[in-house]
Amino acid sequence: MTDTETAGSTAAGAWRALLGPKHLGASLVLAGGVALYATNEFLTISLMPSAVADIGGHRFYAWVTTVYLVGSVMAATTVHAVLMRLGPRWAYLLGLSVFGLGSLGCAVAPSMEVLLAGRTVQGAAGGLLAGLGYAVINTALPRALWTKASALVSAMWGVGTLVGPAAGGLFAQYGSWRWAFGVLVAMTAAMSMLVPVALPARGGAGAPAGRIRIPVWSLVLLGVAALSVSVAGIPHDGWATAGLVAVGVALVGVFLAIDKRASAAVLPPSAFRPGPLKWIYLTLGALMAATMVDMYVPLFGQRLGHLTPVAAGFLGAGLAIGWTAGEVSSASLSRERMIVRIVAIAPLVMATGLTIGALSLRADASPTWVVVWAVGLTISGAGVGIAWPHLSAWAMGKVDDPAEGPAAAAAINTVQVICGAFGAALAGVIVNVTDTGDATAARWLFACFALLAALAAVASTRSGRPAVAGSR
Repeated sequence: MTDTETAGSTAAGAWRALLGPKHLGASLVLAGGVALYATNEFLTISLMPSAVADIGGHRFYAWVTTVYLVGSVMAATTVHAVLMRLGPRWAYLLGLSVFGLGSLGCAVAPSMEVLLAGRTVQGAAGGLLAGLGYAVINTALPRALWTKASALVSAMWGVGTLVGPAAGGLFAQYGSWRWAFGVLVAMTAAMSMLVPVALPARGGAGAPAGRIRIPVWSLVLLGVAALSVSVAGIPHDGWATAGLVAVGVALVGVFLAIDKRASAAVLPPSAFRPGPLKWIYLTLGALMAATMVDMYVPLFGQRLGHLTPVAAGFLGAGLAIGWTAGEVSSASLSRERMIVRIVAIAPLVMATGLTIGALSLRADASPTWVVVWAVGLTISGAGVGIAWPHLSAWAMGKVDDPAEGPAAAAAINTVQVICGAFGAALAGVIVNVTDTGDATAARWLFACFALLAALAAVASTRSGRPAVAGSR
């Protein structure tokens, strides 16, 4: 690349280019799909105490999030195939239509069983929308905008963890949890009207539609693996719980072995070769799994801090604030060595915040301890935010064959929702096994997830090495 081309790419990569007239419509749709998915995930977390009080099903508290994520896992494996077959416009319209139907089902649910069915449908559609948010970046935007676009799209997870718990808390505060799902139906309809204007009917690259196949075996294996870990949170017997978790982990191993050799695969071939891509995916996945600690923040906020539903919802927004602030500031960095170092320490930053949370949790917590807890959540979110846009952009570019680019982009969300589902399921297991009615379960939850985040530093360090020292 010449100096002139480099300068042009740098100018084109500015935020004003991404949000200018040429790309604004596409940016709104890409970000909006992820925002719907993430907001719905965390919105429901704040609504659940009120919903359970209304329709029952306390034992399946964690399942409301888990089935959503299991549905997302299964749908995420189909993103690349759906995009290549239908094109960006019709793929988005399909996802939005199904998401709206699932939201409507949740709004009118008379029992926990119906609510779980609606959440599964929402999750399947949401997994498609969230995956398209990354996959279409690669095909619809110039390479110079990938980092900024990745930051914008992934910042919607921060927005979701901010708006979701807070809005859910407001609806729960006034006993209107069903209306929260009704608002999602309206938002979905509004976004559907923008899609035909903002997105082309067909993408500019990719394999012929007839040659793209759905990775059925990968879909089944990942869905059953996530469900096995989810079910592990129900039995009171320790051996049964350990056995189900082991089955889930083993199935992920089988998935990796099959996906490596499959003609219709979820992960791009470069992920199984020497190089940074596998470490990038591992870092993304570990960080996402650790954010699932936020799933129980509203519940523990009400139980331990005696907060109102709306206050507990805003407490959960601490992680979102840190995520968004870290992401926006980090995405503007341009020095490669600085970026590599920041990505390397990001999991340790997150682990520090979660450790602060574990140490500050106690029964009948005073306002001071609640504030310390909120600070810990904010630091945890910052750890995710400072790394995410760079990891996403690296994943799209660190492939051996440029033709793998769309699959590598779609796999970002696949890894994200898989690990999110496992994180949510693991959170349910920890809480159900250690819950004694006091702060014990909360402390164990934060401590275990702090360890998970710290271990991710091994992968994050290896993710950036080739950017400095060349390919391994």
